[in-house]
Amino acid sequence: MRGAFRFSMNPWGPWSAIALGARSRFFESGEARLAVLFLLAEGPKHGYQLIKELQERSGGLYRASTGTVYPTLQELDDEGLISSEREDGKRIYHITEAGRAELKRNPEMVDRIWQRAERWEDWGNSIRPESFAVLAPAKTLLKAAFYAAARAGGRPDREQRIRDILDHALREMTELEKSWKAKR
Repeated sequence: MRGAFRFSMNPWGPWSAIALGARSRFFESGEARLAVLFLLAEGPKHGYQLIKELQERSGGLYRASTGTVYPTLQELDDEGLISSEREDGKRIYHITEAGRAELKRNPEMVDRIWQRAERWEDWGNSIRPESFAVLAPAKTLLKAAFYAAARAGGRPDREQRIRDILDHALREMTELEKSWKAKR
């Protein structure tokens, strides 16, 4: 799937889009090319460096495949937005002036990409193997909250009650985490 960067791990199954406040497809149409241009504007890189940097900027939650990055690089090269040269047996890519101009035409989209990456990185930092012990109850709680919200009938008092319950659970978890951190 061209231009799509997929999860390298998807612990939430169908809940991933909800859990991450995003979709399982990281880049929308045209965004992958802008992300690559942005990274190349920071300095020349080879394809593997781009793949690693894209993964790192999401906290490891998604991974650009070679089947996506290299065709994107070829497309950008064909359009004159980047150039490349062989160096120590690797193809190194550089952004051109036309590529810089392309980035300047889309600053809002570029900002959206990296804001999304920061949100994903935040999630990536909180998901560890131990996290899966609470996956089933967390999914059940989320489903119950959605079910209750659907039955609230658009009544603000009922919706507020649901938010209050979830806020209480969040406060409890935060206090628990703080107490455990203090005991380390």
